[in-house]
Amino acid sequence: MFTAKKFFTSSILILISLSSFAQLKVSPSNASLHYMGRIITEKDSATILSWPGSSVTIKFKGTGLKATLKDEKNQNYYNIIIDGKIVPLKPDTQKKEYVLASNLNYGLHTVQLFKKTEWEWGKTWLYGFEVIEGNKLKKVKAPKRRIEFYGNSITCGFGALDYSGKDSGAPEFEDNYIAYDAITARHFNADYNCIAKSGIGILVSWFPLIMSEMYDRLDATSATLKWDFNNYKPQIVVINLFQNDSWIIKKTDHPEFKHRFGEAKPSSDTIIKHYQDLVKSIRSKYPKAHIICALGNMDATQKGSPWPGYIESAVNNLKDNKIYTHFFPYKNTPGHPKVEEQKVMADDLIAFIEGKHLWD
Repeated sequence: MFTAKKFFTSSILILISLSSFAQLKVSPSNASLHYMGRIITEKDSATILSWPGSSVTIKFKGTGLKATLKDEKNQNYYNIIIDGKIVPLKPDTQKKEYVLASNLNYGLHTVQLFKKTEWEWGKTWLYGFEVIEGNKLKKVKAPKRRIEFYGNSITCGFGALDYSGKDSGAPEFEDNYIAYDAITARHFNADYNCIAKSGIGILVSWFPLIMSEMYDRLDATSATLKWDFNNYKPQIVVINLFQNDSWIIKKTDHPEFKHRFGEAKPSSDTIIKHYQDLVKSIRSKYPKAHIICALGNMDATQKGSPWPGYIESAVNNLKDNKIYTHFFPYKNTPGHPKVEEQKVMADDLIAFIEGKHLWD
């Protein structure tokens, strides 16, 4: 016989069951989250992802996940990585809630939001997460290994998805996730920091900013917001620069040539000194790190190029047994490296790191 008492008891049990699956709000500053990259914070209200390869990872118990986001220009592309499965995302300029994952089996899940595009395409504000039908977070442990890259378009993954032959720099064709640097970091299960910008150089860039002026910034668009190097101490640093210098140095009429050099091309000694100075600056921030001075895989490494020699001279002058040279083989194809060429670079760099036992 069904009594009012039994009905009341059943209702209470249903309410308790439902309340156990209440939506869980997660602040962007929650200590259980794990960020990679130079992340800008706006107190407790938002975190800002700007640099290529910047990401946030959350581990939760539930059936799905939402995030409240706002993009600066509607030109950024992201990967949502749900328990290893990749789903694309392009946030809007309106602050709104996005369903990152849904209809998952109830249980423990890991979701990473990974920025594929460089800071040229704007910032993205993260205002927090909401766990669907869940009430528990698990702290995401930071990997013990840490690697940092300083680079240009090759490191950004510029044009990696454009197979039209046009080598387009549009953001939809850029993908840092499949670039050699990100692949290398994932291979070693290493925390990953990417300080890169398409077109940047050491002596001269296609725009009025060179790496020595950008390398220490928290926000690449601000000369006053500086990065605290105590926040991240990589065991390995990779520098892959000089490709843009090798082109612009021949363009005596280019505004940036005139800005940096006036009328006369820099001498070999000047080129070498600029490279040395950048490496010395990075070394001063990371006294114990292994530093790999790389170059390639575009035409700065083709046969007869003087640019690998400049790097070798700089490294020899520094007399530091934890600074190495490593040159990626010239790909000998038009444009920027595509997906498979980025993978070749990653395999090459992984083999170099393993061969030198740099994690030991």
